[in-house]
Amino acid sequence: MDRIEKLKEFLLMNPDDSFLQHALALEYIKLGDDSGAGQLFETLLQRDPGYIGSYYHFAKLKERTGDEAAAIEWYEKGMEVAKKAGDNHAFSELKSALEELTF
Repeated sequence: MDRIEKLKEFLLMNPDDSFLQHALALEYIKLGDDSGAGQLFETLLQRDPGYIGSYYHFAKLKERTGDEAAAIEWYEKGMEVAKKAGDNHAFSELKSALEELTF
């Protein structure tokens, strides 16, 4: 069974597992399915806004697909969540990506 099918199987058993949703979204990105990945990231972040790693990947997806305004918004949201969580590493990565996009 391939990775996507295995992840989907696990998600059927644990539909609110943020790690599994994040991993599936990354697999969709590898396949070039930005729409599927975007839907997963958006659903995940609405349900679990504290899942910091998804902000970076979702913003990068938005950036890559030409939606710079949404990318900026997601980088900034991620920075806010990372700062509140005291995750300086994630904050720095998000800030760096935002600066690359805007400067």
